[in-house]
Amino acid sequence: WTGRCVTQCVFLAPSPLAPPYPSAEARGDKAKWVFTWPLIFLLCITVPNCSKPRWEKFFMVTFVTATLWIAVFSYLMVWLVTIIGYTLGIPDVIMGITFLAAGTSVPDCMASLIVARQGLGDMAVSNTIGSNVFDILVGLGIPWGLQTMVINCGSTVKINSRGLVYSVVLLLGSVALTVLGIHLNKWRLDRKLGIYVLVLYVIFLCFSIMIEFNVFTFVNLPMCREDD
Repeated sequence: WTGRCVTQCVFLAPSPLAPPYPSAEARGDKAKWVFTWPLIFLLCITVPNCSKPRWEKFFMVTFVTATLWIAVFSYLMVWLVTIIGYTLGIPDVIMGITFLAAGTSVPDCMASLIVARQGLGDMAVSNTIGSNVFDILVGLGIPWGLQTMVINCGSTVKINSRGLVYSVVLLLGSVALTVLGIHLNKWRLDRKLGIYVLVLYVIFLCFSIMIEFNVFTFVNLPMCREDD
């Protein structure tokens, strides 16, 4: 969502004849425009539109400012998810594999949907696998590396939930079953395969949630620390 807002602001120059808001026929779009207008306006005045000739040489400024905004929005999203989970008594792991994972994966989902509609099934599958590998190796490696080598040299990062071991096993199993399903479907992306992987995702969520709530075995429930 953040990426789409930045892209809309930077790369889609509005037409001089276009109305300031959607037409009356699209009331839902008008409500969406009113709701997102402050954010889009803020991005427009802080991120140079390098698609215009006069801003072409400032493309690096556009890249840096857009990246900074994505970092700010990501921090706010994680903070809100953590506070909501703590308030409702939901473990951090469950909030991470549901709301946080969905929020960060929507752009990948939209990209895969676009290329799949264009008939580029290989690119859609490669995008989903590559993005998850990037999230695991780089998304965890960079912050852990900064914490242990720069911010607090020699420190360690502790993982509080033993349930993550079971979640990793479920993750590997879901990947294996996904590849098996694609193979049995003769490497074609169709409605049956879509329903199949959605069912696998629901099963993964159900088992992960039950594990974190000690249904099968006892695990530590990672919650925010409450200051005295």
